[in-house]
Amino acid sequence: MSIVLSARELSRHYEVSRGLLRKPALVRALNGVSFDLAAGKTLAVVGESGCGKSTLARALTLIEKPDGGSLEIAGRDALVHGRELRRDVQMVFQSPYASLNPRQKIADQLAEPLLINTDLNRAERRERVLAMLEQVGLRAEHAQRYPHMFSGGQRQRIAIARAMMLRPKVLVADEPTSALDVSIQAQVLNLFQDLQAEFATAYVFISHNLAVVRHLADEVLVMYLGRAVETGATSRLYERPLHPYTQALLAATPSLHPDPQRPRIALTGELPDPLDPPAGCAFHTRCPHATERCRSERPELRPLEGRQVACHHAERIG
Repeated sequence: MSIVLSARELSRHYEVSRGLLRKPALVRALNGVSFDLAAGKTLAVVGESGCGKSTLARALTLIEKPDGGSLEIAGRDALVHGRELRRDVQMVFQSPYASLNPRQKIADQLAEPLLINTDLNRAERRERVLAMLEQVGLRAEHAQRYPHMFSGGQRQRIAIARAMMLRPKVLVADEPTSALDVSIQAQVLNLFQDLQAEFATAYVFISHNLAVVRHLADEVLVMYLGRAVETGATSRLYERPLHPYTQALLAATPSLHPDPQRPRIALTGELPDPLDPPAGCAFHTRCPHATERCRSERPELRPLEGRQVACHHAERIG
């Protein structure tokens, strides 16, 4: 399939005030992330809170313009043609309670993207709205209701329907099930898969739930302090994680049938201060395998066993 989303060394930095007489500090929330995503495929982005996942989501959807690197959507430069390409990249947010307008009927919220971006008349817009409601498992009478009349799972279905109204090439989902009951999460994930099968939409699925990612994603990108530390096919990464941070994330994932052969790494300490990241490998302050080289030399992503990994000692500890 064709590549619909291509990021190269994508960066987003923020200046943070440290007081009246001190220079602002620079937070490199996103610090050189690269990947390609084909139509109909899913890339999962995982990592702890503060690793840069949501910053990446905002950069991909052009909510915030990246400070560096390049971003192409369907072969076109998104940083140059951003306004024209906005309809091709849509986003589903984490909270189904905050992402919908409480004063606007569902029909109007779903029709708004069509009103702004297409030449469809009123009747055609209504037909598209009702068809999309049916595709996400809701009924026609729901169109004239307000968001407060729905459950959390139904609201997230509406948010997904709104994101899919323009048939985007790329859908970015930022923790779309974390605010839902466990019993509803599976239904919403199945909906994502059904819509992808029908429209061949490429997904960037941001999540902290690695059990969900394993069954949903084709590829996984593991982030730590703004950088990718391991990326590759989901099956390879789960069968044999090479980076100690990936190993720690997988070891912390609950499982009914844990693999006794899998490395068990318990992380100690907190994520380093992004205002003052450690020299060398950013993970060395928490890594049980760190050496002097790790403390002084930052590892770059390199090919190893069919994926990319940023670790000096991946061959030894994988």
